[in-house]
Amino acid sequence: MRAFLAVADYLHFRDAAAALRMSQPALSAAVAALEDALATRLVERTTRKVLLTPAGELVARRAAIVLAELDRMAEEVAADRGPLAGPLRFGVIPTVAPYLLPTVLPALNCDFPDIELSVREEQTATCVAELLAGRLDVVVLALPVTMPGIVEIPLYQEDFVLAAPHGLDIEEPVDRALLGELDVLLLNEGHCLRDQALEVCREVGAKAAAATYATSLSTLVQLVSGGLGVTLLPESAVPVEAGRAGMHVRRFAQPAPYRRIGLVHRATSPRAEEFTLLAETMRRAVRDKDWKVHIAA
Repeated sequence: MRAFLAVADYLHFRDAAAALRMSQPALSAAVAALEDALATRLVERTTRKVLLTPAGELVARRAAIVLAELDRMAEEVAADRGPLAGPLRFGVIPTVAPYLLPTVLPALNCDFPDIELSVREEQTATCVAELLAGRLDVVVLALPVTMPGIVEIPLYQEDFVLAAPHGLDIEEPVDRALLGELDVLLLNEGHCLRDQALEVCREVGAKAAAATYATSLSTLVQLVSGGLGVTLLPESAVPVEAGRAGMHVRRFAQPAPYRRIGLVHRATSPRAEEFTLLAETMRRAVRDKDWKVHIAA
């Protein structure tokens, strides 16, 4: 049923298989098994995509309801076993994952030894969609999330710093108006950090370098090290990325541009109290790491 619903969502077997982390033949076999059980065709394959039959459209609507209830039942049973026992499907955005996960995962395993954590790294829009669809339980991303039915739990607030090539002599504290004189490198579309950097640029009338984009912060830092321009880094990335050869970081004059990072979950989730405990453990782990961030109360 989950396999079929993924096909109904994506209307493409390859994309559905990738979303479920399974092989395409296994997905096709699962959909065929459901068709056999119901004694009807649910999908119509064309050369380019998949179409749902009328029966498939009906089953897709019913399957979404059934699976949502199954997930809710699993959450309620897990809650009865103790805090954060059993499966937890955890989403995180790419500009947070490489820096936060090594810090918080050991703490989570220590505080919640019965947790069965699965992690999925996706951009914000995908994480939110998967959360609302019930395929993720909780997500770490940049706040706020302007979407009904979602509860936010703030974790920390972090300033942005300016990453610049060594040949560019910039004194601290940096006046953000200086960005108007520099080529600012950005992440590709879809990254919330790109939108935040663009907002800072708009505030001072700066323009982003039109021809250069990157898919990750690490690549962005390499471009800066190569002298192609400057970029904005979140403070949590500095311990990992600032050691790159050919690059240095400079902090902005206060009030510095910043972002807020937090946990979000569905308002209907019966595990809300558990997610509060999860947030407390994550805050403590970040505090113990001694990052230059402001921990949420």
